[in-house]
Amino acid sequence: MGFNGWFAVLLAMMQWTIPGPNATITSNGAAVAEEVARESYWASIPGFPLVDDEKLDKLMASVAAKVETKPINASLDASGRIVPERRGTKLERTAFKKRFYGYMLEGEPTRIEVPLRSVYPRVDSEILSAIKVRYIGQYVTYFNSRNANRSANIGLAAKALNNQVVFPGERFSFNQSVGKRTKEKGYQRAPVIVRGELYEDIGGGICQVSSTLFNAADRAGLKIVERYSHSRSVRYVPPGRDATVSWYGPDFVFENPYDQPILIRAFVSPGAVQIVICSSEHLELRPREVPGASKVLPEEVRVNERDVIAE
Repeated sequence: MGFNGWFAVLLAMMQWTIPGPNATITSNGAAVAEEVARESYWASIPGFPLVDDEKLDKLMASVAAKVETKPINASLDASGRIVPERRGTKLERTAFKKRFYGYMLEGEPTRIEVPLRSVYPRVDSEILSAIKVRYIGQYVTYFNSRNANRSANIGLAAKALNNQVVFPGERFSFNQSVGKRTKEKGYQRAPVIVRGELYEDIGGGICQVSSTLFNAADRAGLKIVERYSHSRSVRYVPPGRDATVSWYGPDFVFENPYDQPILIRAFVSPGAVQIVICSSEHLELRPREVPGASKVLPEEVRVNERDVIAE
């Protein structure tokens, strides 16, 4: 290679070290990351135009946190009317990298528009309108609403279950659906059963919700995959008809064996929790007989020197 050739290579290598104009990253014309300095994203290899992928990944994560939105399923309101679904958005990382590399290598453009793609919800209004029409299983249990903490926990768990859709062949996990029961989510201390003894813990009372769901699912002919009974009898369902759950322990899981999706509806009124399972009028129902729950309210028992309502 002659002198002119080496000079051209040296000149090309030098230009990567020269600071270029800063870039602004925008979404729909609004800035989401300003003053992105070009020289800050070169890898620390002198003379070679290599982008630092680790720094670029951090930038993309920061941009994604600002521009991405989760899709929202269609749902039913308290009156049974459909609340339409909403699309979400996701950062197109490959396209963003291409645009960012163009800026790094050419110094242009200095305004990088974030490429986004639509993310659609699993449940849209059309699906929901088809599976809300027919009740295929329901169950009601009763509780003493004087225990405010326990009542609040039941309400939170039922709200988490409400409007859940389970597609054909899909498994439904109570723990995964309701999530971890924490103070931050509003769950309160109430009686729970541990190894046959009563204690107080965060989320006490939600086993009544899981037990109500179990009986509704059983009546609907759904396949019960995982269910555990308490270590002592409970009053809100007949003997052997309970389903205990714990975040770090037992779960209640069922599978939808039908060729149609099913919809879970959960309602709480003062002293009662009702779960209804709905589906399409075209579903070939295979119901099972399940005994109803007693309307006699649980008795109060002593836990930690206070009168509370037993789990």
